Amino acid sequence: MLKQRHWFIWLLLLTFSAHAEVTSVTATVDKNPVMLDEAITLTVTAEGDAEREAFDSSVLLSDFVVGRTSVSSQTSIINFDTRRTTTWSTTLFPRKVGTFTIPAFTIEGQKSAPVEVRVIPVQQGDNAPARDYYVSTEVNNDSVYLQQQLRYTVKLYLSSQIERGSLQAPELENAQIQQLGDDKQYTELVNGRRYQVVERNFAVLPQQSGTFTIRGPVFSGEVIAPNTNQRFGFFNRTQTINRVGPDVQVEVKPIPAEVNYHWLPSDFVQLDEEWQSDTFTVGEPVTRTLTLTAVGVVEEQLPEIEQIYPPDFKLYPDQANSASAEKDNRLIVQRTESVAMIPTKAGSYIIPEVRVPWFNVSTGKTEYAKLPSRTVNVIAAAGQSTPALTPAPMQTEQPQPAEEEEQTPAQPGTAETAQNEWDNLHTIMLALWLLTLIGWLFTYVQLKKRGPRNLPSSQAEAVQPTASVNQLQQIVRQGDIRKIQPALTQWLSQFSAAKRWQIEQQIKPEVDAMMAAGYAPQPGQWDPSALLNKLKNLQNQQSASGQGLSPLYPAS
Repeated sequence: MLKQRHWFIWLLLLTFSAHAEVTSVTATVDKNPVMLDEAITLTVTAEGDAEREAFDSSVLLSDFVVGRTSVSSQTSIINFDTRRTTTWSTTLFPRKVGTFTIPAFTIEGQKSAPVEVRVIPVQQGDNAPARDYYVSTEVNNDSVYLQQQLRYTVKLYLSSQIERGSLQAPELENAQIQQLGDDKQYTELVNGRRYQVVERNFAVLPQQSGTFTIRGPVFSGEVIAPNTNQRFGFFNRTQTINRVGPDVQVEVKPIPAEVNYHWLPSDFVQLDEEWQSDTFTVGEPVTRTLTLTAVGVVEEQLPEIEQIYPPDFKLYPDQANSASAEKDNRLIVQRTESVAMIPTKAGSYIIPEVRVPWFNVSTGKTEYAKLPSRTVNVIAAAGQSTPALTPAPMQTEQPQPAEEEEQTPAQPGTAETAQNEWDNLHTIMLALWLLTLIGWLFTYVQLKKRGPRNLPSSQAEAVQPTASVNQLQQIVRQGDIRKIQPALTQWLSQFSAAKRWQIEQQIKPEVDAMMAAGYAPQPGQWDPSALLNKLKNLQNQQSASGQGLSPLYPAS
């Protein structure tokens, strides 16, 4: 009996195998003709045991936007006759009006018959039949410059309640697309019929010039089926709908040939500043914050703000920050730059004008966001004498263009030119210091010949290197930058100009790091060990050469 059952099972398996091969393939569509913004469902059915991956929809991409493909298999046995079917369902959106042929599909040697589909225009006007669901698209401008914001508006019209659904974003090659704000929902009367409207706005920023087509977004959802007699929500029948918005063609104009600055297309750009204090004192920091605001661009499009300062100002810039927001379906971005400046010399200085060039897309002309020049008076620190206030020699008044439209942006090399002028002046001063040093060395040699007995006792104590270095190191070890700065300045003042310049060059990196940590807009931690080591090296160098370092607080 058991053997008979085994033979029966094997017989069934052989029967199934005999019917496993694909015997036929058919292809059908759910509607024909179809309007341009509607979707059709292509169903391909294979009789037999076909592989689920046997269907390839890529041949449809030339004429249709191909949606997701679902696959299902079914097996039935009737009177020992086994029937297997595999079905593929694909959503297709026509790309344009016309007559198109869905080609034959070959699955395991069997072919389907081609299907001809007629795509008709969307019926519009007062005499057009009312439509239950549709999508509209529009742009605020069909001609824009490269990287200029384009506002793209999508409206979904629904005549009945929606159960669920999704609306895709529009598509444009070589463009940055992002949604603006939240969806808006309201009702609208169209040709005497009331619709629920869902409105969504997008910012489109083309990254390539030319003529392009923005592909309309696709809506897929489920709505309550009309004319249903079901009274309870659990049993309500739903129907799946698919709609696509019409394509929109736009022209993207290239950057004008006369633009030779950082490209910033907008219709509003503004430059603002904020000063931490209006009082400038030698050795004390003052922070200046500049804010550049632009409309219709993204953060990455904002340029660095070119700034020029007098050479007697030490600068400690903070890292730039940027932010973005949305208002009235437009992008608003800001770039903020802060710099802490420390005057090193008293006097009157001119802080030059700041200009940022930008291209006005409304007028088609170059304009400038400006901050006017400013004269500041730097006073001496407590205990220092204040020289007569005269403008810094490098701050000569720059000629202004005759017409605003023909102005050119400030060139990046301006700061470098001013620095070169200062370097030349510095070289002349150094030569004078060297002449002074030669005279001092001659005097020192003559005194050396006379012997140390000729020196007064008070003066001999004043050149002891150990005392001067120890005093300075004690203050540096404490790590209080506000105490170290005046102490270091007082100690350096005991040297001749040439010697002081040499020492400043050796300790400059450590001093700059100290000042950056103490006076930057966002102070950080500072380790005094590097400056201590540098002072020890200076002591060793001076001891080896037979010269001592001047004391921090010399005897009177």
